[in-house]
Amino acid sequence: MEAASAALAEAAVSVEAVPREAGEMLEFWTSFLSLRLPTIQEGWQSQYQPGLAWWPSLLAGLLLLGPVLLVLRAWWLRDEYDVEALLKEEQQQDVHRALTAAEKRTVGEIVPVLLGRSDRFPAADLWAGILFALCGYFAAWASPLAQGALSFLLITLIAGIFGWFCSRKLPALRRLFVAPWRLQEMAEEQAFQEFYRHDLHRTEAATGVLLFVSLFERRVVVLGDEGIDEVMEEGAWDQVHQSLLQAIREDRLPEGLVAAVEQIGETLAESFPWKEGDRNEVPDRLIVRNH
Repeated sequence: MEAASAALAEAAVSVEAVPREAGEMLEFWTSFLSLRLPTIQEGWQSQYQPGLAWWPSLLAGLLLLGPVLLVLRAWWLRDEYDVEALLKEEQQQDVHRALTAAEKRTVGEIVPVLLGRSDRFPAADLWAGILFALCGYFAAWASPLAQGALSFLLITLIAGIFGWFCSRKLPALRRLFVAPWRLQEMAEEQAFQEFYRHDLHRTEAATGVLLFVSLFERRVVVLGDEGIDEVMEEGAWDQVHQSLLQAIREDRLPEGLVAAVEQIGETLAESFPWKEGDRNEVPDRLIVRNH
């Protein structure tokens, strides 16, 4: 009986200790997350007054200026990722005429595809939000104006949401948070999908050629079917690739597309000239989509 009473007493003590320990743990983490920032800020002011008390505010301003400049740059470059702004209807007709003329000299089937982007890259928006949140947090940490843990939390949260939102709306900002190998990988994957989507693998002599351009990734991919690859030398499309990329960098996308189609047509005409009775197996058209 006495043993049972002792066990119950010990259990009661342990039950009482649980909320007490939980309360102590909560108090510890609250103190830790607040980082005693107001005390640090007061130390700055007392240590550097009156001559250098301004430097924390300057540091806070610089931490906020960086993200703002990134957003302004991305807004300025926004049209470089808009397919409708870069390629007007009349310019699309120029590409179509070049395509029709090129296919009159070869049995090859050429399909140019222009996309705004090959992938959404949602992780890039998250990384942008994290970077902006960190800048907001350290700006608040450096500024004497922010007082208390709640103000730091609000500033960090607002900055993070702002960065995430701007990344979703401004491709030039989002692109900063995507690795080059990832850009290449997604552009090539999308190019393969477009090749099969437009039936370039179903031509009678396997002479389909895809000219693929993805603006966000800044990538150009030229894909030929088996019949093309068996005859063409390795690197046969390198000049087309480099010339079109250079045209995109120089804001000459319409001229670059026309020149690329003409160059592909000339190359195909040498090894796959037009023959009597040849029929058009794939419609002559330029594919333009945002994604």
